[in-house]
Amino acid sequence: MKMKKLIACCGLDCELCDAYIATIKNDDALREQIAEKWRTQYGVDEITAEMINCTGCRLEGAKIGHCTECEIRICVQKKGYGTCAECAEIETCPKVGSIHKVVPEARKNLVGA
Repeated sequence: MKMKKLIACCGLDCELCDAYIATIKNDDALREQIAEKWRTQYGVDEITAEMINCTGCRLEGAKIGHCTECEIRICVQKKGYGTCAECAEIETCPKVGSIHKVVPEARKNLVGA
């Protein structure tokens, strides 16, 4: 089975991400709604609509702030992998494990159902 390009390094589905959707639709009203939601959800007043731009974790182009700094993405790139699925440490890695604990679908995206 070939993995979709919009599956992030950790297994999250970028196509379902609000920032990706707003970017692809070039929807400024949606960007403002997302910024407001994330300001409340994450308690970060500095999130602005202008920051809501991302073309996906593993594709060229804009990245939302935390994606450029994501230690999982950085680790995968340093090791020369496409995703965490290629890493022998996936079962014991605390970085990706913390994502998979909260979003089990991400793990399924990497290793199959």
